[in-house]
Amino acid sequence: MALKKAQPLTAKELGRQFGVTPNALRRHLKELEAEGLVRYQREIRGVGGPVFAYSLTDAGERLFPRAYDTALNEVLELVRQQLGSEGVVELFRKRWAEIAEKAKPELARLPLNQRAQRLAELLTSLGYMAEASGSDGGLLREHNCAIRAVIERFPEICAAEKRFLEEVLGANVTRQTHIAAGANCCEYCIHPADSSGSDSHEAAALVQIDPPRAGIPALQEMP
Repeated sequence: MALKKAQPLTAKELGRQFGVTPNALRRHLKELEAEGLVRYQREIRGVGGPVFAYSLTDAGERLFPRAYDTALNEVLELVRQQLGSEGVVELFRKRWAEIAEKAKPELARLPLNQRAQRLAELLTSLGYMAEASGSDGGLLREHNCAIRAVIERFPEICAAEKRFLEEVLGANVTRQTHIAAGANCCEYCIHPADSSGSDSHEAAALVQIDPPRAGIPALQEMP
């Protein structure tokens, strides 16, 4: 907390605030540094030799409260008021489309089961804790929803993610379980493109996001 309020600070400055010796603080700071939460740098402060001043790393900063979910939900609610639910879905469709555009050149060279494995790695890097299993398609599981607070308020945007999975895999995808519905994971069954694995109900849900609707010009112009 002291580093958050005023940084960088030396061990001596921190010791004065907590009423402990600089050496005691240095031991604690060394532990925090090993955990990747603080870093130090040499500074020249007036007369004398350089001192070691400590500050928070990005990981340390992330330990403090954030309001991203609330802010994003408020922005999306404004989008829904102006453009309807289709506008919210279109916004996320564009986000997934940008990710797909970057991923497809690499994935296109791989067989389907390897595409699923590589896609799971990509989704994990985005916070979804994904894993793929099986051959000739198989299963893709997401054990975490990186935007769960948003999904709980705008469940319709899950259709954009499913469309993304089908696009990058070049396959049909059927969702078996859904975190938003209370399941422990989102599980998708992957079928080769010449198979008919996707059910008609989910296919109909995708009509609203592909292609973009003419009724939401503000989002169509987004970069």
